[in-house]
Formats: sequence, C-alpha cells, structure tokens
Amino acid sequence: MVMPALLRRFAVFAVLVCAALAAQAQTALPAGVTRTASVEGITEYRLANGLKVLLFPDATKPTTTVNVTYRVGSRHENYGETGMAHLLEHMVFKGTPSIPSVFQELGRRGMQFNGTTFFDRTNYYETFTASDESLDWALRMEAERMTQSKFSKADLDTEMSVVRNEFEMGENNPRLVLWKRLQALAFDWHNYGNVTIGARSDVENVDIGRLRAFYETYYQPDNAVLVVAGKFDPAKTLGLIVKHFGPIPRPARALPRLHTVEPVQDGERSAVVVDPAEEKIKAEFEGVKRTYLPLHSVIRIDEVRKTGVSKVSAADASNVTQFPFPVYTPGDSGPRGK
Repeated sequence: MVMPALLRRFAVFAVLVCAALAAQAQTALPAGVTRTASVEGITEYRLANGLKVLLFPDATKPTTTVNVTYRVGSRHENYGETGMAHLLEHMVFKGTPSIPSVFQELGRRGMQFNGTTFFDRTNYYETFTASDESLDWALRMEAERMTQSKFSKADLDTEMSVVRNEFEMGENNPRLVLWKRLQALAFDWHNYGNVTIGARSDVENVDIGRLRAFYETYYQPDNAVLVVAGKFDPAKTLGLIVKHFGPIPRPARALPRLHTVEPVQDGERSAVVVDPAEEKIKAEFEGVKRTYLPLHSVIRIDEVRKTGVSKVSAADASNVTQFPFPVYTPGDSGPRGK
C-alpha cells in the first residue's frame, strides 16, 4: 500500500535528520571535548586529558557554583601518611603562579567557599553571584591549583597549627572519639579503619616531599570531576573550561591500585568510651555480611548518662541515633565511574 511506504520513508528521513543534528551538535563542541551523556538537565562532557565535566544550568538561580572533586581521600594514604589527604586540602589554598593566596582572594571576592576530605574523595567549591568575570576567575583558579599549587615546608609549618586545632577538637568531642573507635573496630586491615584527620604523629611529622608526591599523583585531570551549576551560559562556560583546563596534559602515570581486601566480619563488635566528665557512651556496630557492592553498614549509638556500664539497657538511652554508613569493597577503586 502507498501509505505504509510513505510512513516508512518518513521514519527513515526522521532518523537521518536526528542523526545529522546529533552529529552537528557534537562537531559544534570545542576541540578535544566529547559529550557523553545528558540526564534531566545535567550534561556530561569529557576533555581529551580525561577531565569529566558536568554542567547543570538553572537560570532561576541568582548564583553559580563551581565544584572540583578529586577521587582521592584518606583510604589512599600509605603507612605513616594518615591525615595526608586532609592536610593537602589545606595546602592548596596557599597559592598558584598567578594567585599569591587563594584563600585571601576568595574572601576578597566575597565568594562562599570550602574544601572537604573524606575516605574516597576531596572536593573544593565556590559559590558566587552569577557573573562571567567571577566564573572565569573561579575556573582559572581551580585549573591552576589542580597541578600548579605552590606550597613549601614553611607553608606546611604555619598551617600545622590549624590542622592540629582541628585534630584536638575531635579529641575533645565524645561523639567523634566514638566514631574513631567504631572505625577501628569495623575494619581489620583497610584504611577505612582510620579517621580522615589522621594520627597526630603522622600529621606532625609529614614529609613535604611525600606530600608533594601525593599531590602530583592524584591531583590530575583524569582523576577529577568538575561541576558547574546554577546560572551560567553552557556554551560559553564550556569554552572557558577548555581554555583553562584543556592545556593541562593527561598524566603518564598510572594510579596506584589498592588491593587490600577486608575479611568477612565474624561477629558483633562493640566499644565503650568514657569521657572526662564520666559520661558513658555505649556503641554497637552491626556489620552486614557482603561479598559485592555496595556495603551499607548501620551504626547505632546509645548515649547514656549512667555510672555503671554493666547496667546499661535500652531504657537507659537518652538518645538513639541511626545513620547509614556507605562504604565500598576494600580493594576496589570505589565510586569512580567511567
């Protein structure tokens, strides 16, 4: 019949048009950029040097946020290096070739900013009133401190008092002390058993050469994800990203493979922490047996104010807090993505 034949021709034509439009959109991208996916307003790109870029424009927002996440955290530290990932987070605020003090310049520009470190990642972000000039500066700064951060032994010595203060705040907080004990109980061999802040002796005696080597290994475009969200022009922003991050070469090194595998837990583990005020804190760790991703363990904390630990019961608890603790197979690369 004539009608089905026309429908088939129209369908073929529509497919060809869509393919042509997709090819045109791909070729319209800056050189060295590949569009890999787009889901619910978030579009993913890859630069030739391996940098993953996520753009999430929202014209209803008055601000723009730039966030860079490096796939490195405390679990990547070697023996004697605990706290190194967190210490490095502090050091990259020192300066770059064109910005003598990143910390002071962020404040001068009135940007909201911070950096955080955890087991599997370290991230840095800036939020500011939307403007092309501020966005260009934020992207240039992040590109520079990715591989050109300037920090010396003198910088390390001056920053040590700040890091030591954070460490002592944790030591004086019963909840954080309990968290530290629970981590050590939960893992026999893996670095998930160490708190991100590290051991005092490791932090106070860190070698500047090893810190620099850690930085040069993990702070690279193929180990990072750049996110821009809020009010901005996607095409213009992608051009700025290529301008600032594109010249960074893909590193020749291979990332170290972590091969430690945590054995299956063989029973309940518990800890009792007594603070100077004689407050008794009882904690029970209930591990979930697992042989595949992801592992979700649940930690239950019972805060009690009784004097006899042996008399503690559910009725004694003044507060019960439950929260999920997602971790990944020890030995696996974790939530890296492709």
